[in-house]
Amino acid sequence: MIYTLTLNPAIDLFIETKHLEKNIVNRTNSYDVQANGKGVNVSLVLKMLEVNNCALGIGGGFTLDYIVDFLKEKGIETDFLRTPGITRINVFTRVLEPNEEYKIVNPGPAVDQETLNQLMDKLKEIKSGDYLVISGSFAKGIDPAILTQIAKLSQTQGFNLIVDTSYQEVTQILDFHPFLLKPDKEELMSWFNLTEEPDIGGYDDLCQQLIDRGAQRILLSLGSKGALYVDKDHSIYGNAPKGVVVNTACSGDTMLGTFIEGLISDKSLGTNLSYSIAAGSSTAFQAGLTDFTDVMDLEKQITIKHRRG
Repeated sequence: MIYTLTLNPAIDLFIETKHLEKNIVNRTNSYDVQANGKGVNVSLVLKMLEVNNCALGIGGGFTLDYIVDFLKEKGIETDFLRTPGITRINVFTRVLEPNEEYKIVNPGPAVDQETLNQLMDKLKEIKSGDYLVISGSFAKGIDPAILTQIAKLSQTQGFNLIVDTSYQEVTQILDFHPFLLKPDKEELMSWFNLTEEPDIGGYDDLCQQLIDRGAQRILLSLGSKGALYVDKDHSIYGNAPKGVVVNTACSGDTMLGTFIEGLISDKSLGTNLSYSIAAGSSTAFQAGLTDFTDVMDLEKQITIKHRRG
């Protein structure tokens, strides 16, 4: 079984407007409301790819009710812990003139220690061979050091840990051999205290350092430059296809969910990377998650280069 864990879920409001001007009423062209949070997105992508999974998380209020109901309507099992307060609502605004995107992200409700203890008890039920995907930011009251607790538990329980979060504490779990890390380029640079963006070879070297320190696999999102996959035997790069970017908020989650499906179904690494990049790009080219109808066409623009292995 694959479990996703979203420690700061959200409802995302996507807005498109021609102009955005201060001190006046700005009328929108359209809007869309979606259950969100990075782990929630991974669950939705996996389900679209016919992979059953269970969405775990912490939240509260009517907004969490909406998220849970939305996931259940999609046939996804849920097991959220409730906390006082209201799960956050984020706003993503696409302004057509000029072509700009604004991302307004709220902090979410605070989580107390009792709820965190309940979470750890719940994670102890995950069986050997299962997968746990931790994605996104953590709500107030959740110390990023919890990653080390969960990583230790993954080693004790024998489940495969996948992590997609920006915290520096990710580098402290390498001794526990996480199954897969999925940073983006900004996160990877921050982990190594870099201020100047490296070239593909430089990113490859940084990923290899994480592998040498204990990570099993790295899936690095490079945004408009594509993605890089690295493990102890392979380094594979794929470019990103061209298209009009509408919203980048969920593209990395789409790429990760798609890549996980490819790993568990034993697709070749190059094929998996190409399809995952195309899926992530498809999401970037629309307001919400991809429906995968255009992914094969986008994939035709992608060239896979095996740098090693």
